Amino acid sequence: MARRRTSLATKIGFWLLLAVLLVILLFPFYYAVITSFKSGSSIFEVDYLPAELSVGNYTSIFAEQPFGRNILNSLIVSVAVVAISLFLGLTAALALGRFRFKGRRMMLLAVLSVSMFPQVAVLSGMFELIRVLGLFNNAGGLILSYLIFTLPFTVWVLTSFIRDLPAEVEEAAIMDGAKPWTLLTRIFLPMMWPAMVTTGLLAFIVAWNEFLFALTFTLSNDQRTVPVAIALITGGSEFEVPWGRIMAASVIVTVPLIALVLIFQRRIVSGLTAGAVKG
Repeated sequence: MARRRTSLATKIGFWLLLAVLLVILLFPFYYAVITSFKSGSSIFEVDYLPAELSVGNYTSIFAEQPFGRNILNSLIVSVAVVAISLFLGLTAALALGRFRFKGRRMMLLAVLSVSMFPQVAVLSGMFELIRVLGLFNNAGGLILSYLIFTLPFTVWVLTSFIRDLPAEVEEAAIMDGAKPWTLLTRIFLPMMWPAMVTTGLLAFIVAWNEFLFALTFTLSNDQRTVPVAIALITGGSEFEVPWGRIMAASVIVTVPLIALVLIFQRRIVSGLTAGAVKG
């Protein structure tokens, strides 16, 4: 009897803790959603179930600034960063994970060290590089700068994943005359989709949310990405903070990330449980 009571108390405690965590995690986004549908002075009224909802904030952010263009810029940059990171990361991971050569360990440590650099430490150097290459105020400059922190992470994760793949399959393919490119595309790639999806999605989220480089390396409204565009939303006067439009823009840019997680949730779970993000 006492054991049953202990088990029941454990279950109740678990569900209470889960409920508290869900409220803490989801409440800020829920409040941002309901705030985005408010207008006027009702924004500053604490109301968890508003009686009236308005889409005025959503229409105004597209009417008063090139927000659609900003979303397209973020999408282009993020997709390009993911594609380049996965291609270069996969080829580098094959070499680092399967072939033995002098300096391999040092190279892996260098990759890990670069991924830990704070953005501000490389900001001035990247600015000079982008200026020399003529990529300032251009999507190419953002793609190049984002690769600094997405590529090391991708290489490190994919290298760890390739190391854990069975060597028997690779040896059988080599015995059949498979070359390194064939090993990569025909043997390793079909087994690495969970890791590819997981690392690709993480790289997409990093590129989609990046702010410092986007603010520094872009100048005009039609070249900015959504984090910078949201930060530069202004009200009718210097004393007004347009919370309604800011919340509406935040909801719009968050929805694609949620959709991606829901679409690829099975792949993500497979990648995480298979050790795709271990160090």
